[in-house]
Amino acid sequence: MWPRSLLFALAVLLVGCSSGPTADLVLTNGTVATLDGAHGDVEALAAAGDTVLAVGSAEDMEAYVGTGTRVIDLDGRLAVPGFIEGHGHYMGMGEAQMQLGLLGTPSWGRIVAMVDSATTASTDGAWVQGRGWHQEKWDATPDRMVRGFQTNERLNQVAPETPVYLTHASGHAAIANDAALEAAGIGPDTPDPDGGTVVRDAQGRATGVLLETAAGLVQEAVEASRSNMSPQQRRRRRERQVRLAAEEALANGVTSFQDQGASFETIELYRTMAENEALGIRMYAMVSQGEVATETQERLAEIRAVGAADHHLTVRSIGEVTADGALGSRSAWMLEPYDDAPDDTGINVTSMDRIREIAEIALEEDYQLAVHAIGDRANRETLDLYASLFEEAEGSGAERRWRIEHAQHLHPDDIPRFGDLGVIASMQAIHACSDAPYNYERLGAQRVNQGAYLWKTLREDGVVVGNGTDVPVEKINPLASLHCTVARQVPGSDTTFTAEEALTPREALKSYTINNARMAFEEDIKGTLTPGKLSDVAVLSHNILTGSPERLREATVDYTVVGGEVVYTKE
Repeated sequence: MWPRSLLFALAVLLVGCSSGPTADLVLTNGTVATLDGAHGDVEALAAAGDTVLAVGSAEDMEAYVGTGTRVIDLDGRLAVPGFIEGHGHYMGMGEAQMQLGLLGTPSWGRIVAMVDSATTASTDGAWVQGRGWHQEKWDATPDRMVRGFQTNERLNQVAPETPVYLTHASGHAAIANDAALEAAGIGPDTPDPDGGTVVRDAQGRATGVLLETAAGLVQEAVEASRSNMSPQQRRRRRERQVRLAAEEALANGVTSFQDQGASFETIELYRTMAENEALGIRMYAMVSQGEVATETQERLAEIRAVGAADHHLTVRSIGEVTADGALGSRSAWMLEPYDDAPDDTGINVTSMDRIREIAEIALEEDYQLAVHAIGDRANRETLDLYASLFEEAEGSGAERRWRIEHAQHLHPDDIPRFGDLGVIASMQAIHACSDAPYNYERLGAQRVNQGAYLWKTLREDGVVVGNGTDVPVEKINPLASLHCTVARQVPGSDTTFTAEEALTPREALKSYTINNARMAFEEDIKGTLTPGKLSDVAVLSHNILTGSPERLREATVDYTVVGGEVVYTKE
């Protein structure tokens, strides 16, 4: 196959032999941040088909306007490369919009009231589900707490018969009422599954809180409750999840999405929708760790795809393989105990032997590997594994572009190993600000100051540092994550933390565009507004590259363009 850049040059040459190339879309009279050093910031952009045709002055772009060209007057707005979500959960994002939205709820009492209303509205006893609660972000502590979590007593009061299952914001914990626990077969004698914990009180009673893999016991019961759905009904439900996720992503200027953990079934759904031009977004789908085994290696080879359906689907990665949990649930795997839980060092969710097995398959099938590691021990163990495999295999780590997802808390000795090994740090800046209120409580000042959210240090070491939101853990709002990248501000205050790790607005923008493209081997076709690359653009209400960091918080997405087509316009 000829390189895209050569095909583009030939197309322009052929068109130029007649009356000159004509654009389908022109954005003009604003600032276009190409993020390409050869072009810099310009006034206007022209796109033909799905490709950037030219960038330059407003006057220059007039030459590409024809009778069928759509011209958008930016009126001083800022156009940037379409945001690339570097780490998220696509089907989870769609699913979250079909449940109770608990992100930002101020108290446990408010959540209980929401469940009460949902239970009353339910006429068939269907499960009540929600996502987004976070006990560290409430304005009041519930009356009864066990191991730092609320119990399910109030859920049992408002929903004595209806099963209720509410996922923590991090996705690494959940709370279920007794009806849901019973449906899942969780009783006094239920053992903790490998890599998980059923939280119990002093009397041995399950409190309803489930950490890591223990939550899967109830998730299986939720799936079982849908067993009476026909294959067609299940398919329609999944297609709705995809559509809802696409709508939310595009409204936030996200034109490409790196999906952390899709089943073979989900990937086939993406493929079908992409081929029917119904996916709505460019998808970099990672094969879920649960699908990877010696018995499925042939399936990995079969399902592999690079740039399928006009660059709407790529499958060449396995992830995210969960080495540990999250800081909020104290399940991040640490070298030393938590400051606020001296007997607890977190959870190794997937054994390192199992991760090695997955990694060896990834090497054999030439798949990228992405391992979730938040705690300093999880990061060290993952770096150790990568180092041993890279030494045994042909080719450098940099060529393979293996990733550590989150890379939130690092021991000082391990920081330079990312650059030395060529390992990508796929980070989510918004987590730093979300975790800020309890970060020092969990880890203490020394560990936070030496190794927490070190995107500038890693960047200066030559490491590719990506950005994202981990949606639905956080809302898919790149501007909020960019604000944290620049400001490192504790929410609700003027306090900053480890401010020396802040990036400039332009550096931050690159972390959400060209850096994320590199994480997916796609820097030659996206990530900058370079002529010949895909014409994926986000138009922002004002220039976020100048002025105070608050301009990032105040900005909105006014237009989203995918492949030269305007797919979202702010009303």
